[in-house]
Amino acid sequence: MSSDRVVAERERLLLPPVPPVLAPGIVHTSFSVQGDARQSLSAWQERMSPVYDIRPTSAHGEESFDASLSRFSIGDLTFFDIHTSPNVAVRSLGRVSTESVRDITFSVFLEGAPAHFHGHKRQAETPHAPPVPSAPSILALDMDQPCTIRSFRGRMLLFFVPRALVESAFPDAASLHGRRVEATTPLARTLVAHLVALNRQIVGLGREEASEAFFTAIQLLAAVFSRQAGLSGGARAAVRAAVHGQVRRHVEEHLHDPDLSPDSVLQSLRLSRASVYRLFEHEGGLAAYIRARRLRMAADELVRFPHVAVQDIAAGLGFNNASSFTRAFRRAYDIAPQELHAYAPLLRRENPAGSSGRHSAWRARGFG
Repeated sequence: MSSDRVVAERERLLLPPVPPVLAPGIVHTSFSVQGDARQSLSAWQERMSPVYDIRPTSAHGEESFDASLSRFSIGDLTFFDIHTSPNVAVRSLGRVSTESVRDITFSVFLEGAPAHFHGHKRQAETPHAPPVPSAPSILALDMDQPCTIRSFRGRMLLFFVPRALVESAFPDAASLHGRRVEATTPLARTLVAHLVALNRQIVGLGREEASEAFFTAIQLLAAVFSRQAGLSGGARAAVRAAVHGQVRRHVEEHLHDPDLSPDSVLQSLRLSRASVYRLFEHEGGLAAYIRARRLRMAADELVRFPHVAVQDIAAGLGFNNASSFTRAFRRAYDIAPQELHAYAPLLRRENPAGSSGRHSAWRARGFG
């Protein structure tokens, strides 16, 4: 190669990457950090702050931190192609209680180990190496519920889907929180292939074609998770889905009823205990589901009503014993209800425009 060509090639490599040319109506942004973790992790924390609080995986952290994202949005539909170093992403109870971010996210882990979902609680460091996955997996999360996610070095596609769209195909979107599907069935493999193709081909698609591909992805996601939950596949599954929705609605309508219990639900809806338990097995059974929903409502009310006594909020949701309520709340959220209640004025001052203000900022920063 001549010296002139060598110089020209070097100059080409030094030029910033040319942004993809997209059809009108499809928005693209990108962001990347690399190098010294003191600067790069801080920049990544700032970029992700509208959605997650990002933390290092240990008290010592890593010497370097590399991460990048490429975002595509079509109206209210958004997905990211993310490469990242190990980190911990947190949505705290106080945060979700003061936001109106209610999208459902689906993370498709393509390279490296899939992230660990730790529910509502903070987790200690994981000293051992993550297992090598045998197939891609998809993790569903409800942005309206607190969680901690430990990510390892790898790549994932992250899809933000408005809750209403998910619920049009999977009515109980909240029950998706923390569910994971391995791409080991034909349907799940088809889903992953479709999502990878959408990410790869969106640059050449028109807006309508891209929207149709995204809606197809939503339908496939709902089908995969419905099958995992036993809510799809024939008349029997349709009945299970209908009963599941009926029970869920009854519980939501009676959260403040002191007599709400598994027995009262079964009696009111004339359902068998065994069939209902199977429907809520993922949540630990109907009693655990009712308690979890009451605790979640209590968390919201502790933040929304800082001038109402904690014991009154607890009693209004069927917790007549203050100490047992405190223990249950702390087990669920790693914080005492009295502490969250005391923080409520501060949380609300940090978000003076209310939940809609936080949501607007979240959208403006390119999430969802």
